[in-house]
Amino acid sequence: MIRLAADNETRIVQEVVHDAYQHYVSRIGRSPGPMLDDYAVRIADGQVWVLEDAGCIAGILVLEEQADRFLLDNVAVRPDRQGSGFGRRLMDFAEAEARRRGWQEIMLYTHALMTENQAMYRRLGYVETGRVSEKGFDRVYMTKRLV
Repeated sequence: MIRLAADNETRIVQEVVHDAYQHYVSRIGRSPGPMLDDYAVRIADGQVWVLEDAGCIAGILVLEEQADRFLLDNVAVRPDRQGSGFGRRLMDFAEAEARRRGWQEIMLYTHALMTENQAMYRRLGYVETGRVSEKGFDRVYMTKRLV
């Protein structure tokens, strides 16, 4: 089940993100952007979705509708639940939500050193649209047409 996160779930959302991204800290030399986000604000703004499995939050998704784009800002699955198809379910949900809101494409970004993520997004039909350095991170932007 995928649903909006509740206000009292900030801590668990932070834990899921921390656990999912912790192994990248040594690779990029600092905490990745998702580990630094303010999830209380994101939840209050209705941007955080959670995937529940067997009474546990197994994964999270942050979707941000901006004036000019629909951004999949973060997708994270607990390490002990990875490989169970939860990441794919969250990605499919993000794309369906973008379509439901009338968007014809969805955008995301990942750190340039998170090469396995880039490969996964390519397999899902995302195309690289640019590389930038912003907020102290080297990011790869990718977009998928939803037509």
